[in-house]
Amino acid sequence: MSEAVIHTATASPGLLASLDPLLREWLPRQRWFAGKGRPVTEFSLVAATELVPAGGKLSLHHLLVRAHQPDMLGGSAHPGDCYQLLIGEREALPPRLAPALIGHAQKGPFAGHTVYDALHDSRPAELLLEALRTGARIGGLRFERDPHQEIRDGLVPRLMTAEQSNSSVVYGDTFILKLLRRIVPGVNPDLELPLALAREGCPRVPAPTGWLRAELAGQSYTLGVMQPFVQGASDGWELALRELAKGEDFGAEARELGRATAEVHTALARVLPTVTLGHGRLRMLVDGMIERLDLAAQAVPALRPYAPGLRSAFTALADLAEEGRTWTAQRIHGDLHLGQCLRSAAGQWSLIDFEGEPSKPLAERRMPQPTGRDIAGMLRSFDYAAHSADAPVPGWAETCRAAYCSGYADVSGRDPRTDPVLLRAYETDKAVYEVLYEARHRPDWLPVPLSAVRRLASPDLS
Repeated sequence: MSEAVIHTATASPGLLASLDPLLREWLPRQRWFAGKGRPVTEFSLVAATELVPAGGKLSLHHLLVRAHQPDMLGGSAHPGDCYQLLIGEREALPPRLAPALIGHAQKGPFAGHTVYDALHDSRPAELLLEALRTGARIGGLRFERDPHQEIRDGLVPRLMTAEQSNSSVVYGDTFILKLLRRIVPGVNPDLELPLALAREGCPRVPAPTGWLRAELAGQSYTLGVMQPFVQGASDGWELALRELAKGEDFGAEARELGRATAEVHTALARVLPTVTLGHGRLRMLVDGMIERLDLAAQAVPALRPYAPGLRSAFTALADLAEEGRTWTAQRIHGDLHLGQCLRSAAGQWSLIDFEGEPSKPLAERRMPQPTGRDIAGMLRSFDYAAHSADAPVPGWAETCRAAYCSGYADVSGRDPRTDPVLLRAYETDKAVYEVLYEARHRPDWLPVPLSAVRRLASPDLS
């Protein structure tokens, strides 16, 4: 689809020219920028909405900007990713906003002024909350809410500073608003699945309180989701590392986490359609796994000796399908690991961040898949935690894996370990992804997935 630039609420058409040189420096440095290592050749404006007009101490613009870059092989530029930006403009930044600096504009409507990431600023964050509270419509932006949940005004905002692939603002320890940074048209599972689970009454996922969408050129974009903030909650990854550092057993927590995962899977299967995967669909799934393995082996020489054994994990799954075995596929979390789980102060586990893997197309992230994919992701996360400890605790990961599967069976009635071929295939696929990621971004971590690769490639693994 050819994109028309949507200017709403009198946004200046010279705005992007003013921002272009600043964004070229600032955008690639952001944690959530997906095109690292490739130059930005140009920017194009998808949409611009003026939220606070110029003339006062602060002006505020909501932008959807597409960053054009060469493809991975260095060829011609492709359309690139679209990013959501909340751009503030002041004559000068107070010291408290120094980390938000984007730059000083030299031309265009921002000339002579300071431009910054307005999510760091309390006033713009308050405006977003008020817009959600009142169900505002500003240009193509749609601020919507659950009418059965109260949104109080006057909640003090603070930007979460932990590294993540999006940006989150907490309002008075009552709500957390996650603004998606990479934007694609269509229904985002980060809103779709929690809404479906709320309708089903599943308590394991905080029910969305409000959400932000854009309606542009006949297409809908999910821009953000606000949910209740789980006060005093511990991130599953940080909690596991703390227990490891103390040499404490994590088996009881892993079992409860398995129960929570099964409750979410069971609720999703009730509220959304499921499908049966037979030979044809399994063959496509396995072909994708083999293709990812071949590409990773080309890029990472250390993986090549294990490639034949790893491929056998995938072909074994295809062989079962040829013999007539089928599997049920359903909507799943899609990117499940310890960091996507919260444990409340009362010990209740919740699952969060249903966006799936942002690097994959939205249609693929919304496809029904076997629950084994989520389970394999969590099993790999236990392995990562065990290898992250300063002092290794023998058997820690194995205890967690067994406890998690047992907890899952308590609720679902089916232990994932009774389907070892499927589980091995998904664990292998995940480990191959991890090898490629670590080789490119964190070479010091490469031994972690390689240790799993050695295990998964073993022909003795049943």
